Amino acid sequence: MRRLTTALYLLFISLIFQKAFAQHDTAYLKTLYDRVLDFNSAKADSVLYYANYIESEAQKLSFDKGAVLSLRLKGIYQEFREEYDSAINYYYQALEQARVLKSNDYEAAALSDLAMAYNNINQPQKAKDFFKEAFHVATVRKEVASVFINGSNLGSIYNRLGYPDSALLFLEQAEAIAKKYNLQSDLHSVYNNIGNAWFHKKQWDKALHFFKLNYNDNLANGDREMLWYDCLNIGDAYIEKRDFDSARKYIDLSFDLAKSQGSKRKEADVHFLYAKYYSIRGNYKAAYYSFRDWYNLDTALVNQRTLQTVAQLQEKYNLKQKVQQNKMLELEIDRQKLGKRNIILLTLGIAALGFSAFVSLLLIRRKNSLLKKQNELIQKQNSKLAQFNAEKNSLISVVSHDLNGPFTSIKMWSQILLSDVSNFTADQKKALYRIQSSADNGELLIRDILYIEKEEIRHHTLNLEELDVNAFLDDIVHMYQPQAQQKEISIHYSAGENSVLLMSDRYIVSRICENLLSNAIKFTPRGKKVWVSLSDAADAVHIKVADEGVGIAAEDIPYLFSKYRKISSMPTEGEYSTGLGLSIVKRLVEELNGKILCESEPGKGSLFTVILQK
Repeated sequence: MRRLTTALYLLFISLIFQKAFAQHDTAYLKTLYDRVLDFNSAKADSVLYYANYIESEAQKLSFDKGAVLSLRLKGIYQEFREEYDSAINYYYQALEQARVLKSNDYEAAALSDLAMAYNNINQPQKAKDFFKEAFHVATVRKEVASVFINGSNLGSIYNRLGYPDSALLFLEQAEAIAKKYNLQSDLHSVYNNIGNAWFHKKQWDKALHFFKLNYNDNLANGDREMLWYDCLNIGDAYIEKRDFDSARKYIDLSFDLAKSQGSKRKEADVHFLYAKYYSIRGNYKAAYYSFRDWYNLDTALVNQRTLQTVAQLQEKYNLKQKVQQNKMLELEIDRQKLGKRNIILLTLGIAALGFSAFVSLLLIRRKNSLLKKQNELIQKQNSKLAQFNAEKNSLISVVSHDLNGPFTSIKMWSQILLSDVSNFTADQKKALYRIQSSADNGELLIRDILYIEKEEIRHHTLNLEELDVNAFLDDIVHMYQPQAQQKEISIHYSAGENSVLLMSDRYIVSRICENLLSNAIKFTPRGKKVWVSLSDAADAVHIKVADEGVGIAAEDIPYLFSKYRKISSMPTEGEYSTGLGLSIVKRLVEELNGKILCESEPGKGSLFTVILQK
């Protein structure tokens, strides 16, 4: 009996030691993962090696977080290789695993990775949405470092979207957090983005101040990858200051750094800056060759196949999120089928009671036979229409791709000619401005046509989340303040003290509000007012945009939301309008099962009301 007791005791001690060693091993995997995150693109192969190693060891140790660590590292490896479609695939898988584990820290990391990847393939609007979601997660968890990083990235995206004031708002908050919590080593990206914001505001000396802070620091640390960004930014600022010798020095440095790092993306950006440098100096031949080199590299890096693959990956991810909902729907459908079958059996039993009911059944069958033939004919017609529709959409895709190059070239050459207009007559200058404006308007028209035509065959996949509409509208109004100020228009919106929550798609609601607010500014005379208001009903949210604009004639209101039909009202200062904006708004509202109403009177302004069900 004593021997058995001793054996059990030794087995218990052995299990304790095994568990302790397993915890040590999993802690080692996390430490290894943190160390690999500091690798740069020169160590891309090592990143993949450690990703596979962590995946293998985590399976042996039953480490549930091993999958999300490995998936994120694989995404980083693909991004180092500039294979963005594969990188986004891994990041979506990492996000899915993080949410299964209910791990907010890894969820925020995956959201940030997706945002950066979308930013690298020229989809800044999508990148902004992911950064905002990551910023929200970090704020809720009160993670200072993550709030700082995502705030800095949001500033960068707002810069790219052309909203420097919004960018500075987030960036200055990030700078304050870094100084408060002694995050000095992370200030490089903040200073870079603050410099870009001042650059957009044409404050060249302020921009150079922040760019050179980073340059001197990275030069001292020997960080060649970040030096490339610094040299490119400093060169661009010197171009705007017309200090061409200094500009050429830093552009040449950035090109040498891009070549040494083997990055085609960075080489493409430098070629674009060379084109700007040569065009302003009047060397149009060199500008053309630099622009050609940029276009060839940029087209090779981000092509239509990559964008389609990314869209497919996003669709697959969204479908996975709805698997559980579909299972519940299938159970409900089975229950309804069973109920319908019982009703049919009861009906047949009643029909068997009399000859008249039997005759009626025969007549019904005959009618169904005719309906079946008619349905077959309709299906054939629909199949043919679908074929024509597919051919139409294929033609639209070809036209969009083929017209992109000519419009880009027209804009580039017009910018080159406008850079030095001292030798042109007034009529020639006016013609050049009209060429540039026509190219811009052509691009806008093609983009709107493509969007509205594509929406007829493929709806946007809804990404539902709980929105604070009060704060959401305040953010959008803030974004459009600079545009309104250019026309001396004041936008009035007072955010309420209480949150107004709505379960909806952030991207779609944003497009609806931005279109309505942009139209209000466009059709309102200089010096007038625009109002944005929000009301919270029991089962719906009402968003209203009112203006003191030109108004809409009564006979035009029935056709207000029609495609390709312009109404008699015109923008007050000749702004360009495709006539598709309100058609797109109506489709987006209907996508959310909402309603949009319009009240207007010529000369007294318009009121648009969007009603979204909770």
